[in-house]
Amino acid sequence: MCKIVHLTSAHPRNDTRIFIKQCRTLAAHGYDVTLVVADDQGDERREGVTITDVGRLPGRARRILVTPRRIRDKALSLDADIYQLHDPELLPVGLALKRRGKTVIFDSHEDVPRQLLGKPYLGPVTRRALALAFALAERYACARFDGVIAATPFIRDKFLKFKPGTVDVNNFPLVGELENAAPWSHKRQEVCYVGGIGEVRGIRELAAAGRQLHSAARINLVGKFSEPAVEAEVRADPGWQRVNELGVLDRAGVRAVMERSLAGIVTFHPLPNHLDSLPTKMFEYMSAGIPVIASDFPLWRGIVEGNRCGICVDPLDPGALAAAIDHLAAHPAQAREMGENGRRAVLKEYNWTVQARKLTDFYGALSHVRQAVAHV
Repeated sequence: MCKIVHLTSAHPRNDTRIFIKQCRTLAAHGYDVTLVVADDQGDERREGVTITDVGRLPGRARRILVTPRRIRDKALSLDADIYQLHDPELLPVGLALKRRGKTVIFDSHEDVPRQLLGKPYLGPVTRRALALAFALAERYACARFDGVIAATPFIRDKFLKFKPGTVDVNNFPLVGELENAAPWSHKRQEVCYVGGIGEVRGIRELAAAGRQLHSAARINLVGKFSEPAVEAEVRADPGWQRVNELGVLDRAGVRAVMERSLAGIVTFHPLPNHLDSLPTKMFEYMSAGIPVIASDFPLWRGIVEGNRCGICVDPLDPGALAAAIDHLAAHPAQAREMGENGRRAVLKEYNWTVQARKLTDFYGALSHVRQAVAHV
């Protein structure tokens, strides 16, 4: 049996992309799967996957500098056939594994160079220098790895320029996970945002939109703030009185929120890393059968308007966001139709079943190459 080890220094053990989708899928297809994490929650066996914890260190600097060494040592002790890396700081770990003859895959969740170009707290010269340095390091490492998995077609195409065989495995939802059978008449005058909460994800504009609503709609906010100063600022906004702050919820809790909401919001700012991204929450809203209020980026507009499943707005305009919420609140029949259109699009195309086949085909091809090399 082929032994696979997934490595992450930053993600939780129940991460949707890593554990719920990839690890469980590979285990169900007969692979011996281990997930190495650094969350200080101990070792366990769950749903066919062995989870091994190297412990959590305090401070971001120690996590970046020390935790990868712990993960490298644990990875070597496991002596797997294939290793899959999920964090950019683990690229040196991948190179260390390659020097020992191991098969290594890098899973690129984000376009990190473009992400760095959008960091508002870095000066323009620093942003460009860091983005270039990381792009060179990423190219050097991944050219030596045995494969690359990308979270979007855009990231895939970037890697294909120097790493043939790169495949995109998108973060589309599990069929049925967030669907509900409750009639539309059970919806409340509420919309929802689910995910990380921060400036570039539009929380200021969302709070300001609360001030401009003409309907009785409230905003269900699910997730955790990443910037204390921004959190304090938006809490002081009068529009915050329209927010139902729900904190971090498990998947059942998220499903319940979407079940009672009449739309889902994903209005990220127009930063380089966002323009060509495929945000998981957009497809989860569609899967739940609710219309999407999304940033008016060309890629996102093609999906939302192409499937007639929502409204696209300028993410920097709170008035446009408020108007979209008011429109859907005032036109429930249209909102329901948009939600049904989104659900059909997920069932047809934007679902994990399709992506799971791409993942298992990729691993199957990699395993055949390993076996062929072993017999030479």
